[in-house]
Amino acid sequence: MASQNEENLPALSSNAISLDDESQRPLQHDEVELGKRRYSRAWKHFKPVKVNGVSYGLCKYCDRRYKNARNCGTKSMLDHIPKCPNRPRDVQNEGDTGGSYFDQDVSRKQLAHAIILHEYPLSIVDHVGFRNFVASLQPMFKMVSRNTIKNDIMKFFDNLKSQTSKLLEKVTSRIAITTDMWTSNSNKKGFMAITGHFIDDSWRLQSHILRFAYVPAPHDKDALCGALVNCLFDWNLERKISTITVDNSSTNNAMIKTLLDEKLNKKDLLLTDRVFHVRCAAHILNLIVQEGLKVIGDSISKVRDSVLYWIGSAGRIERFEEAARLVHCSCNKKLEYDCPTRWNSTYLMLRTAIEYKEVFRKLSLTDTNYQSYPAEEQRSNAEDVSDKLILFYRITEQFSGTQYPTSSQYFTKVCEIKLELEAWVKEFNPLISDMASAMLLKFKKYWDDVHILMGVAAIFDPRYKMRLVEFFLPLIYGEEASTKIQEVRSNCYDLFQDYKSKLSGPHDSLASSSSEVTSFIEGDQLSSFDRFVASSGATVETRSELDMYLEEGLLPRTPSFDNLSWWKTNGLKFPTLQKMARDLLAIPVSTVASESAFSTSGRLISPHRSRLHPTTLEALMCARTWLWNDLNGLSSTIDKVSCPTLLDEEEEPDSSSLSQHC
Repeated sequence: MASQNEENLPALSSNAISLDDESQRPLQHDEVELGKRRYSRAWKHFKPVKVNGVSYGLCKYCDRRYKNARNCGTKSMLDHIPKCPNRPRDVQNEGDTGGSYFDQDVSRKQLAHAIILHEYPLSIVDHVGFRNFVASLQPMFKMVSRNTIKNDIMKFFDNLKSQTSKLLEKVTSRIAITTDMWTSNSNKKGFMAITGHFIDDSWRLQSHILRFAYVPAPHDKDALCGALVNCLFDWNLERKISTITVDNSSTNNAMIKTLLDEKLNKKDLLLTDRVFHVRCAAHILNLIVQEGLKVIGDSISKVRDSVLYWIGSAGRIERFEEAARLVHCSCNKKLEYDCPTRWNSTYLMLRTAIEYKEVFRKLSLTDTNYQSYPAEEQRSNAEDVSDKLILFYRITEQFSGTQYPTSSQYFTKVCEIKLELEAWVKEFNPLISDMASAMLLKFKKYWDDVHILMGVAAIFDPRYKMRLVEFFLPLIYGEEASTKIQEVRSNCYDLFQDYKSKLSGPHDSLASSSSEVTSFIEGDQLSSFDRFVASSGATVETRSELDMYLEEGLLPRTPSFDNLSWWKTNGLKFPTLQKMARDLLAIPVSTVASESAFSTSGRLISPHRSRLHPTTLEALMCARTWLWNDLNGLSSTIDKVSCPTLLDEEEEPDSSSLSQHC
């Protein structure tokens, strides 16, 4: 039904006038243009005219006229703008239009964003409840099909990939790579997630997924190496890599060897590949703990049996909760059976059971069927094991962080673990001693592979420098410590010389050459001073930046210290070291996030996404991290307004396409 202010006359012209087109159609014989200034935003899209003495607003796009009397206002004109059939597409992006205008393309964009960000299934657009909910919010929205929303997502993926590529092109530092394998729940297909990590010009740590590539079986070294090489060359990163962090498996070791021997130029790498391969710290700690759990498995079996008994039925759970109330023990934590492939679940099971030990004691006296109550020695052993595992639990979570540098923390934490294990071996409890001995053997297998690079990275914390290395290594190596300390120092100086040789500019030396001095502008009153400094510097042996840095005193060891901020503000004093710190501090020591750092079963794709075509799945996984980075303000080069053009008309679902891609 037409608005009471709308003039029910045929359009005066069939030609739409563009918003950006300043030319106007000629006024009709009975129209008079009004020149009085108007403040409503409606007048950006309407032209004030008079027809036979009556004021109207004339739509610039479809020539529809609305009365503009004093008692009418501009509401009818504002309501017409989003419904105008000839409205230009760029009107939707005007920030000064203010009102709650509906736009089909904007709504489709937000729907695609929601599916990407929160991992909703594509089939959500077919859910009756969801469709009714959307219709209640905006009846004008035309719900799209799964095939259409998939095409929208692919367009967003291409756009975001292009923007991320531009961001990486501008990165002046090296980029550290991590790779991790994911497995589909249903069809057991393998996918390689490849992520780039770097510190941007504002000294913010950034991580961007580069590929989520389907890798056909078998997942041998050639298949993995091929997927990784294709990614590096696709993103033009083969000469910008600092390190690659991978799980410590024989296949990954062989893949790295193939990569170095056949695919990459060692001259482009740090120290010609000496620090290229980084083994995932979370995975190594997992192997160490699992080795210890093999030894103590029998000692925690009674605790496991007790937990299994009391969560075996709803009635037992209620009786357990009632017993907890009687002994005034709050039931804030739920009893859970541990998973054999997740050592942290064993730790959490033990911690929870220890908190409920009085409840177990009471139930053992009142329930004759409860036969798995641990003996005193077994309970004591469980508490001792739990107290030991908390160290690994805490350090694993720290190694798996993604919002802060981890490479500078690694050396300290690993040394702490080594010293703790050696202390546990000497304990009177034979269970703990045997557990520590098994864990120590596994630890020594990997120690020599990590202490050099991570020792160098620790030097770039001005609270520690070389003093940290000089403190810990004697405790670990004894008489051999001096050789190991010198090894770390030599690698640090070699890396410094490597960076210094590749840098060019006024900071390469403390003195300028004579050719540089003569290039100063004539008449510079300090040019003589520059020549004096250059000539005197030639006879004095200058110390390097690294020498000066290491000779300076240590900063106070405060928890609030921000290592990245310190290096950001000390670039003028240590330009070469700043570049080194920017690359080294970006190296992640783990390939996984904290929630999956404890698992040995691999990372899994959710069931509703495991049926997707690999190309669609990659678009969803990659776009998700890029969008979250954008929302968190980490991808500053991505245009938050830009949006790929969506389909003008909704495609009908194609059964063949859906079967292949969805």
